[in-house]
Amino acid sequence: MGDPLIIVAGVIGLVLGVVIGQVLLRRVFKAKEVEAEERAKLIVQQAETNAEGIKKDRILQAKEKYLALKSEFEQDVNKRKNQLQSAEQKHKEREKDLNKQLDRVKRKDAELDSQRENLNAQMDIVKKRRDDLERNIAQQVSMLEKVSNLTADEAKEQLMATLVDEAETKASSHIKDILEEAKLSATKQAKKVVIETIQRTATEHAIENCVSVFNIESDDIKGKIIGREGRNIRALEAATGVEIIVDDTPEAIIISGFDPVRREIARLSLHRLVQDGRIHPARIEEVVNKTTKNIEEEIVEIGERTVIDLGIHGLHPELIKLVGRMRFRSSYGQNLLQHSREVAKLCATMASELGLNAKLAKRAGLLHDIGKVWPEEPELPHAVLGMELAQKYKEHPEVCNAIGAHHDEIEMTSMISPLVQACDAVSGSRPGARREVMESYIKRLKDLESLALNFDGVNKCFAIQAGRELRVMVDAERVNDQQSGQLSFDISQKIEKDMQYPGQIKVTVIRETRSVAFAK
Repeated sequence: MGDPLIIVAGVIGLVLGVVIGQVLLRRVFKAKEVEAEERAKLIVQQAETNAEGIKKDRILQAKEKYLALKSEFEQDVNKRKNQLQSAEQKHKEREKDLNKQLDRVKRKDAELDSQRENLNAQMDIVKKRRDDLERNIAQQVSMLEKVSNLTADEAKEQLMATLVDEAETKASSHIKDILEEAKLSATKQAKKVVIETIQRTATEHAIENCVSVFNIESDDIKGKIIGREGRNIRALEAATGVEIIVDDTPEAIIISGFDPVRREIARLSLHRLVQDGRIHPARIEEVVNKTTKNIEEEIVEIGERTVIDLGIHGLHPELIKLVGRMRFRSSYGQNLLQHSREVAKLCATMASELGLNAKLAKRAGLLHDIGKVWPEEPELPHAVLGMELAQKYKEHPEVCNAIGAHHDEIEMTSMISPLVQACDAVSGSRPGARREVMESYIKRLKDLESLALNFDGVNKCFAIQAGRELRVMVDAERVNDQQSGQLSFDISQKIEKDMQYPGQIKVTVIRETRSVAFAK
C-alpha cells in the first residue's frame, strides 16, 4: 500500500513542478518581451534622431554643391561673354581692314583701266609700225627678186643648203678630232691598266711535258716491274691508260701519256709497288684503285685550297673538283691551274681599276677553262662547254657569258667578258709561259694559209690566235656576199678534211668595198 501512494504523490509533485515551471517561464518570457519592446522603442527613437541628422547633413551638402555649381556656371558664362565680346571686337577690326583693302583694290582697278587704255593705244601704234615694216620688207624683197632673178623661197633654199654644207664640214672635222683624241686617250688608259695589272701580278711559269720520269734505286727493279713475259707492265698500262717505257736509261723509267692525271696515278702506283716489293697483276690493280681514290681526294683538296686562296665563296662542289683537276692538265706546256689562277688575279685587278665587280671578274677568270678538264670527250668547244657547266651549277649570268665568250664562240653581253678574254691572252702570251715545237707550229700555220689561198677570189689570208682563227680577204668584184658565206663553209670543210689541228679553227671571210676619190 505504501508504494502506490508514493508513486501517486511523486506524479502529483511532478505535475505541480511542471505547471509551476511553465508559469515561471511565461513570466520570464513576458518580462523579456517587455524589455525587448522598450529596447526597440529606444532603437527606433535613436534611428529617427540619426535620420534627422543625416537628412540635415545631406540638405546642407546639396545646398553647398548647388552654390558651387552656380558659381562655376556664372564664371563660365562670364568667360564666354568676354570671348564673344573679344571676337566681336576682332570681327569689327577685320571688317575695317577689309573695307580699307577694298578701297585700295578699287583704286588699283582704276589705275589698271587707265594703263590698259594706254597699252591699247600703244598696241595700235605698234600695229601701224609693223604694217609699215611689212610693206617695206615686201618692197625690198620684190626689189631683190628683180635684181637677183630669184624668188624668196629659192633664195632661202640656197642659203639653207650653204649653211648645211658648212655645218656638216665643221661637224665632221670636229667629230674626227674628237675621235682621234678619244682613241689616243683610250689607248693610253688601256695600256696603263694592263701594265699596272701585269706588274702587280707575278706568277711562276711551269712548263709541263707529256712524259714523267720515275726514278729507281737500281736497274734490278726494272725486271720486277716488267714481270714474266711483260705481264706486270701490260697490267699497269691497262689499269692506268699510259705507256710505260723501260729502256737503257739508267735508274729511270719513263711514263708517257697526254693525260697528266693518268701519269700521276701511274707514277704513284709504281712508287707504292716498288716500296712494297709485291708486283703482280692483282696487286697492281689493287694499288691503282687505291691511288685513283687518293688522287680524287687530292683533286678536291687542291680545288678547295685554290678557291680559299683566291677568296671565292659559294662555288659548287663539282666546280671545285674541276678546278682541282686543272692542276693535272697543261695547255701548250702551261699548267692550267696556274694559268687560271693568274687570269683570275689579272681580272680582279683590271676590274678594280675600271670600277667593275672584281669578285665576279675573279670568279670568271678562274672558271674560264673548266671545259678543258671535263672528263668526257665533248664535241663542243671548251669555252661553250665551260659556259654550259657554269649554267648547270647556277653561276652568275655574267660569269657564264665571260666563260663562253673568251674565244668569241658566243656574243659578249657584259663588261667582264672582254676582261677575261684580255687577261687570258696576257697570261698565255707571256714569254716562257707556253711553248710548242716551233717548226711544226710554223708549218701548220703556213699550210693553213696556203690551203685558203688556193680558193678562187681570195686575195690575202692570215692565220691568227695561234692558228685558232683564219681570216680570209676576198676580192669584192669577184666574190659577192652570198658567195662569201659559201666560201667560208668550203674552206672549213677543206680544213677538216686535209689538216690535223687541236681544238677548232674559226674561218672568217671579209669582203670589203672601197670607193676612192681625189681632190685636186
